[in-house]
Amino acid sequence: MVDADQTFVIVGGGLAGAKAAETLRTEGFTGRVILICDERDHPYERPPLSKGYLLGKEERDSVFVHEPAWYARNDIELHLGQTVDAIDRTAKTVRFGEDGTVVRYDKLLLATGAEPRRLDIPGTDLAGVHHLRRLAHAERLKHVLTNLGRDNGHLVIAGAGWIGLEVAAAAREYGAEVTVIERGPTPLHGVLGPELGGLFAELHRERGVRFHFGARLTEIVGQDGMVLAARTDDGEEHPAHDVLAAIGAAPRTHLAEAAGLEIADRAHGGGVVVDERLRTSDPDIYAAGDVASFHHALFETRLRVEHWANALNGGPAAARCMLDRDVTYDRVPYFFSDQYDLGMEYSGWAPAGSYDQVVIRGDAGKREFIAFWVKEGRVLAGMNVNVWDVTDKIQHLVRTKAQVNPESLADPHVPLDGLAP
Repeated sequence: MVDADQTFVIVGGGLAGAKAAETLRTEGFTGRVILICDERDHPYERPPLSKGYLLGKEERDSVFVHEPAWYARNDIELHLGQTVDAIDRTAKTVRFGEDGTVVRYDKLLLATGAEPRRLDIPGTDLAGVHHLRRLAHAERLKHVLTNLGRDNGHLVIAGAGWIGLEVAAAAREYGAEVTVIERGPTPLHGVLGPELGGLFAELHRERGVRFHFGARLTEIVGQDGMVLAARTDDGEEHPAHDVLAAIGAAPRTHLAEAAGLEIADRAHGGGVVVDERLRTSDPDIYAAGDVASFHHALFETRLRVEHWANALNGGPAAARCMLDRDVTYDRVPYFFSDQYDLGMEYSGWAPAGSYDQVVIRGDAGKREFIAFWVKEGRVLAGMNVNVWDVTDKIQHLVRTKAQVNPESLADPHVPLDGLAP
């Protein structure tokens, strides 16, 4: 039973945390809502940091989830620039790291997100080594790319995942020289496989990006605190004025681990283990967003999803579960990317080895197509590239697990919404 005397605490002021706070109020909760954010900026969305805001096409204020006055207007106690360093599950309290303030909770939501993985090599303390996760990182990187473009400077990017490729595209639009170092044989190899990874390599090569596959950075060379070059394990040396580490993110689970909550193993992406209602191993503590590892009934495995849509939908789902609503979190994973004149959306989950064929509908050469990852006639995932208004249809194919004829799937004259009941 939820009542007005209860206190709900949300640790983590990103999109998941902010949307959870919003949902508590829209669902009628009149108790105390405390939102704790370790950044001094108000809660914001992260996709613009590597897309529109980084490119200078979106204003800084456009990234925020709510205007600053919204929090007071909705009686959300927002603590900016504060960390939580301990959870006492017996006393049901959290302790602030700065001043030791202790706050009691009735329900607690962990929306602590993820943090960039660090390069463990010599030279990472140089001034020109960057990460991209926070608004402050994007502000700094935008300034760096502007200068690199003006001076014909070189940016080396470690990692050809989504962040690495989006920053590469932005850097080229600023006019910088770009080299991407990637251990795999293609960009996005673990996500898209070789069939589609090569398409993104060609897209970037056409814009002047240089790739160095099958290698990893071993040293960043500098002088007087500044970057001069980046060396790889095959003996190559690449000129560089700045280096971006884009080698993935790790869930921020230290608080949950210290509290004795169950943590998923690395094989399943780590993260705080939650059930279908986003409850942790403690029934009064929930987790949502990048940090949550949930069992997905549709894919029959445990997933940890780092993308925007998971925070957008997971935060509200957790809030409703905290209010004892009948909610099961089973959204089809979704993400999107914009690079140069290519826009794409991906729905589903099809890691390497999980599918037996990739079916293309449309013209991959013109980069106007839909790709489907299929196993035994069932669509596991679909990616639409410069083709729009098909996400719901793709997600329906994934969710229904319908047996689909590959020829019909590839035929653009066969309506997608007619392929599954």
